[in-house]
Amino acid sequence: MEILSLAFLSSLATIVFIDLILAGDNAIVIGLAARNLPHHQQKSAVIWGTIGAVGIRAVATILVVYLLDIPWLLMVGGILLLWIAYKLLVDENSHENIKPGQTLWASIRTIIIADAAMGLDNVIAVAGAAHGNYLLVILGLIISIPIVVWGSTLFIKVINRFPWIVYLGSGVLAYTAAKMITHEPKIEHFFQSSPLFKWSFMVLVIILIIVAGLWKNNLRLRMIANKKNRQGSSP
Repeated sequence: MEILSLAFLSSLATIVFIDLILAGDNAIVIGLAARNLPHHQQKSAVIWGTIGAVGIRAVATILVVYLLDIPWLLMVGGILLLWIAYKLLVDENSHENIKPGQTLWASIRTIIIADAAMGLDNVIAVAGAAHGNYLLVILGLIISIPIVVWGSTLFIKVINRFPWIVYLGSGVLAYTAAKMITHEPKIEHFFQSSPLFKWSFMVLVIILIIVAGLWKNNLRLRMIANKKNRQGSSP
């Protein structure tokens, strides 16, 4: 994959978008961990905590890129990423277990540890989108660092205002997952023999994930509405 080629730039754009769409948790963790610090220390906690977290994530992502060369792991990673794409649509994440740090270093430590525990989705998604290209991983992280540090909170507000962005993000994750599955060396010949079959499979995967998310969210909204109705009708 040549630098500045269309394939390289599209993969880089996909990685940056994945980092953005999955950055919501990062912003929440950063805010919770640093909220008890004096204002002048909060910026330092955000910057150094994020740098530490991204450093660990970079190493983990490169390791996963390497591991995906092992037979069948590319397919396993793709299936796991499909679950992550679905969870992105239906999960109502709780962060009550994130305790604020009382000192600068305690807050930085909290940010790094929490991000490492929660960053599996990002690591798998970026590794899959990189297609074995370590330069893509590094460039994607370099571009994403300032966005995550200074722009993730703003991006959360944008998502809250335009919920369809989450479905777009889930579609991108589903596309990346389907691409991982179709590139699994053990079964790749099935898809390479018929481009129509390959693209039909990828489109079907994307549609199934988004429809499943819509169905689950509508079901949850109906349950909430029924619960409110029962509470309103009770004496």
